[in-house]
Amino acid sequence: MKRLAGILVTLGVLGLLATFVLWMLPADEFIFTPGSAKPLAERVEIEGSRAPPAGGVYYVDVVVRRTSRLEELFPFTRPEGSTVVPEQQLLPPGTTEQERDRQTAAEMARSEEVASAVALRELGYDVKAIPKGALVVGVFSDAPAFGKLENGDTIVAVDDNPVRTPEDLRREIGKHSPGDSVRMTVVRNGKREQVTVGTIANPQEPERPIVGIQVDQQADIELPLDVDIDLGRVGGPSAGLPFALEIAHQLGRNVTKGCKIAATGELTLDGSVISVGGLRQKTIGARKTDVDLFLVPAGENAAEAQRYAEDLRVTPVESFQQALQTLATADLKC
Repeated sequence: MKRLAGILVTLGVLGLLATFVLWMLPADEFIFTPGSAKPLAERVEIEGSRAPPAGGVYYVDVVVRRTSRLEELFPFTRPEGSTVVPEQQLLPPGTTEQERDRQTAAEMARSEEVASAVALRELGYDVKAIPKGALVVGVFSDAPAFGKLENGDTIVAVDDNPVRTPEDLRREIGKHSPGDSVRMTVVRNGKREQVTVGTIANPQEPERPIVGIQVDQQADIELPLDVDIDLGRVGGPSAGLPFALEIAHQLGRNVTKGCKIAATGELTLDGSVISVGGLRQKTIGARKTDVDLFLVPAGENAAEAQRYAEDLRVTPVESFQQALQTLATADLKC
């Protein structure tokens, strides 16, 4: 009997050891897991701001890491609401995790600057923005630009003709016919590079060529107030909308009506809210944090958020201006 007990104990120890080893060993895929909604009040400092009204603005993050061998072999060990993605979806060929971290950090820095400019301009401050090119903020995987252009590239010329605005870019590409190639000058990681990209017909306007990218205005921004935002190691552009809401909140706009308002969405310089990733995880995180309202980009992001919202109130918005109007007129009782 003692011998059997000893064997069972040994097997149990070996099983725990094997589980630990499988948990510690990384697999080839990445996993997105829900984070939580976190208040921005202590993360945003604004020159001359006073104590904001009651309530709070919250951002929602997503935890991104490699899956473990244990999670790969036994999917039931993955956290609730997680999504597994292939390595190449997160790290294109030739890209390291360190390079991706640098890119997401740069996206976060720009998100902070753009959010500050959008919020302050909406509040009536004088914000200066000198156009410097068309910033790539999205590359469609089924388009000619995929693998040629990257998020964070700034297009400064097409066929040697200067590009200072997204409209310049559309005009220069529009000089071609679908199927032609265009030669672009881009600034990538501080260096100029020449990139040749093919074109296809725009599905909505078949006579107009496109390369398959989403762009924003790259600009040198001068703010009238010092705004300092620090989320630590969190990266990416998706907190632009909550940043802008928190700035407005701290500068006296009664954004929250005493409620907990969570938001996600990338902001462009004109105040548009564009789609972001991880809505499944972000919605679950916001729901579990018990916020009162979750603002999300309109369209597919909103549809995905509704699928996981349960009793969480989800409201789609297309712009920062619409977000402010929505909050001003919402029936919020907190």
